[in-house]
Amino acid sequence: MSISLSSLILLTIWISMAQIQQGGPDEKEKTTALKDLLSRIDLDELMKKDEPPLDFPDTLEGFEYAFNEKGQLRHIKTGEPFVFNYREDLHRWNQKRYEALGEIITKYVYELLEKDCNLKKISIPVDATESEPKSFIFMSEDALTNPQKLMVLIHGSGVVRAGQWARRLIINEDLDSGTQIPFIKRAMDEGYGVIVLNPNENYIEVEKPRIHVQSSSESADEPAEKRERKDKVSKETKKRRDFYEKYRNPQREKEMMQLYIRENGSPEEHALYVWDHFIAQSAAENVFFVAHSYGGLAFVELMIQREADVKSKVTAVALTDSVHNVWHQEAGKTIREWMRENCCNWVSSSEPLDTSVESMLPDCPRVSAACSTEM
Repeated sequence: MSISLSSLILLTIWISMAQIQQGGPDEKEKTTALKDLLSRIDLDELMKKDEPPLDFPDTLEGFEYAFNEKGQLRHIKTGEPFVFNYREDLHRWNQKRYEALGEIITKYVYELLEKDCNLKKISIPVDATESEPKSFIFMSEDALTNPQKLMVLIHGSGVVRAGQWARRLIINEDLDSGTQIPFIKRAMDEGYGVIVLNPNENYIEVEKPRIHVQSSSESADEPAEKRERKDKVSKETKKRRDFYEKYRNPQREKEMMQLYIRENGSPEEHALYVWDHFIAQSAAENVFFVAHSYGGLAFVELMIQREADVKSKVTAVALTDSVHNVWHQEAGKTIREWMRENCCNWVSSSEPLDTSVESMLPDCPRVSAACSTEM
């Protein structure tokens, strides 16, 4: 296993200090000298030499990857699958690279929803002002006008966005495994209108403004001696904090703040908002949901908030590894009874497809997906 230059230097110094401290009082001078040496090391520059800049391409081509005809992500030169450990012994850098690629994948899937699936991107809140944070969903042309049937898709929690089931599967397997596109295309082929929710798009991030803190020297009422003493303490505190930050965050990243989207600040709020402003307004006689993982919890919360309306419009719900809990969410008896009749939860299991799987919760049937439904 390799070890970085900066880690080796720091480890050597710390070991030396520990050995000297065990030697007794006469070794104090050596300890002081080593501490002084450690304080003089510019950790920022030292650690940056080990870790490449956190600047990554903003296109698949820049990463030298592309999706082939089978929907698999492959390197355009070698044909190899994506490699996470691109730089050995640089886990943070590799993770940041993976996340940067993930953001590009998200935009790529959005493009597929519009170009390949012919869905429209609809901004929400519907009455948002020009300056406030916004999110969006995707809908087919006939989503609100189809008189017969409407399919609603809800993904799980985490980094996934509209049109995705699992980023990991998109990158390591293929688009069919990790996206909702096969569901969308089949639904449209069978005459369904389609609405794709985006429950994890709850806020936008903006750079946190710098706040000027008045130093003690700017306070003219204090005696000069007291101001100087305060300034000295403040500088020492800042020095220690900066020293720690160089360990924790050698490439200082921008400090960001979150601005939440009105009435869409959580997956549960989002599901409720889309129901009130779109699904409830649709002409479809029969509405069907497909909800994965946390999407199942969001659906149950929707039922709790709009029980009568949901019962009047929703015909059936297909859940996959749903994490809902009717006890914790305090779903009433009438909701539990409706779920037993109208919902089914396909769960990870090695049993044959649709084999009944035991559940301690008195809600909907649980059956085997005959494989892992991890998304």
